[in-house]
Amino acid sequence: MFAAVVAHEGRWYVARSVNPPVTSQGRTQREALDNLTEAIHLYLESFGTGDLPEMTEPPVLTHVEVSVA
Repeated sequence: MFAAVVAHEGRWYVARSVNPPVTSQGRTQREALDNLTEAIHLYLESFGTGDLPEMTEPPVLTHVEVSVA
């Protein structure tokens, strides 16, 4: 299981995996997630899982406010 974030950016949905650092896109959320699944699979084929931390519980999604001077 891998944590992913999907955001609607313009005409595309962009899906990003937290770890491994993989990004993909699609015209729908489902397509973006399907493409991300394929991209993660390709990443793991190339780099393996040795450096990936084991996810023992779901990640927490929150917002961080940053002021720019």
